[in-house]
Amino acid sequence: MELRQLRCFVAVAEELHFGRAAERLLLGQPAVSQQVRRLERELKVELFDRSPRYVRLTPAGERFLPAARGVLAAEDAARALAADLAAPTVLRLGTVTGLGEKLDLILDTYQRRAPDVLVELHAAPVRDRLARLSDGRLDAAFVRGAPADGGGDLRFLPVWQDELVLALPARHALADQAEVDLAELAALPLRLTERRNHPALVDLVMDACAHAGFRPVLGPAHTTLQDTLAAIGTGIPMWTVVYAANARMTNTPRIAFRPCRTPLALPTSIAMRRSAPLPRLLLQACRQAAPTSVDQDS
Repeated sequence: MELRQLRCFVAVAEELHFGRAAERLLLGQPAVSQQVRRLERELKVELFDRSPRYVRLTPAGERFLPAARGVLAAEDAARALAADLAAPTVLRLGTVTGLGEKLDLILDTYQRRAPDVLVELHAAPVRDRLARLSDGRLDAAFVRGAPADGGGDLRFLPVWQDELVLALPARHALADQAEVDLAELAALPLRLTERRNHPALVDLVMDACAHAGFRPVLGPAHTTLQDTLAAIGTGIPMWTVVYAANARMTNTPRIAFRPCRTPLALPTSIAMRRSAPLPRLLLQACRQAAPTSVDQDS
């Protein structure tokens, strides 16, 4: 008994017409008839009642049909499994903005250690990243600032601190300084994303301003980094914070990036499901890209 014989039998049984079955299988009608006849000879039973006006299953054919379908379904399942085994393993990794050249270093190092793994990068707001981690749509994700509740079914493995710098108009007097005290910005509007988009960042900046003795004047809400920097670059007195990695990759003479006299930084972690094994190769790649990263993978 051969699989092609079973495929021909099932096609004729479902179409009840040798010609239509042949079209479905992309074969000639004589070939389909021949395969069915061979199957009947092997089984020593008639599977179809044939006449010039119709084709229908015999009682034996009706009993044999579910078994034939089962064999073909098992073949399909085996082929699908073989395809999965042959396909490269995929690491679905959520990313954050402002990683700059560090992300390139991480990916290069990781793929040297795991050349058969395909890395898929998924950029999304932090809430979406955590939701996708929880329901299995992501395997791991970079997250800045761990949730206060510990993340529930998620764990956070610290890997480094992301430095933030101040961005202000290049023509502003403060741009002449090597570093800027936050208190000197008290009178300038602050452009910052809405807290729901990045609570850790907003809380860090607002707390730092409070420690500097002022509550910042909030300007128009931050939309994209490009739009915010373009607005600041017009020379209108205002400021924002930018990840240092992004600042190093931004070349515009209209913006001055200056460190804050009291350093600003956010902890960056790799988030993952508590039930998942530790992504040791990814952690090692992060440590190589950021030698001062925190070792907490035990």
